Amino acid sequence: MGGQDLPGVLVSALEGPTAVFEGHVGDLQKHFRLITVQEFMGNKTQLGPKIHAVYIWGGKPAIDRELLQGLPALKIVASGGAGLDHLDLKLLASFGVKVANTPCAVTGPTADMGMALLLAAARRVLEGHQLAISPDTENFSINWMGQEVTGATLGIVGMGRIGYKVAQRARAFEMKILYHNRKRRKLEEEEVVGATYCERLDDLLQQSDFVMLALSLTPQTRGLIGRRELRLMKPTAMLINIGRGLLVDQDALLEALQTEIIKAAALDVTYPEPLPRDHPLLKLKNITLTPHIGSATHQGRQQMMESLVESIRACLDGLPIPNEVLLK
Repeated sequence: MGGQDLPGVLVSALEGPTAVFEGHVGDLQKHFRLITVQEFMGNKTQLGPKIHAVYIWGGKPAIDRELLQGLPALKIVASGGAGLDHLDLKLLASFGVKVANTPCAVTGPTADMGMALLLAAARRVLEGHQLAISPDTENFSINWMGQEVTGATLGIVGMGRIGYKVAQRARAFEMKILYHNRKRRKLEEEEVVGATYCERLDDLLQQSDFVMLALSLTPQTRGLIGRRELRLMKPTAMLINIGRGLLVDQDALLEALQTEIIKAAALDVTYPEPLPRDHPLLKLKNITLTPHIGSATHQGRQQMMESLVESIRACLDGLPIPNEVLLK
């Protein structure tokens, strides 16, 4: 552990699948005394008053009223990533606790992942890999086809930081870009990436060859893509989700893929994560699944950690907090 005189920061664990990245521990311990949830639970009375911040990595540790009541000196919750659906912001505000996240650190890597999934689904990369390595393969059919990406229409649902970066990348593929967003972007921002605003989600769904979800999970966006929306899409269209699993009705998506209502899907997010090993989505050929790795690059995660450290230190020093999340 770090020096006893350093401010205490609660972390999920230092080992195991939900632990802070081991390569970051040394840097974190230069600034903070890291206290694991297990340590805290074993000695709440002594450790609770020494914890001034919670460092959330991969959505852990979970924060509820009981935890907050045991942290009388808590000033800030710093959460890696852009999504906030795992946090009760009103509850935190009621305890006078600040919140910070790291939206800039995840923007580029997640946009890259979105394009990787789009390309993989369009060109059937996963199926092609299996064909290429199968011991039963004797020849490659000249008629084994994928979908063209260059010149196709991409509909981006959610044109925030990540969605806009996706549009920048898609323009290099000469794609026609449509987008649907809670608020329309400035005309000059649209012109830079050649994007056309669709006030109605239905219009975007009906016109797009690829539909990419790059928006946050909120009560308003939960289940945004269901049976009705999937039936509006072209039978040749593909759905890519780099937002949150609950944006999509998975039962409806399963049905749409099985009955060829849409051509294919590529998902970096599902619900739950991971899916049960007997889930029918895992048996389909026209789906590409990755384990929620949108921001999982060494560079992106390093920037994320550094941003969290900066926010915590600023808060404890009484300075303006970078990337502070304000309760609306």
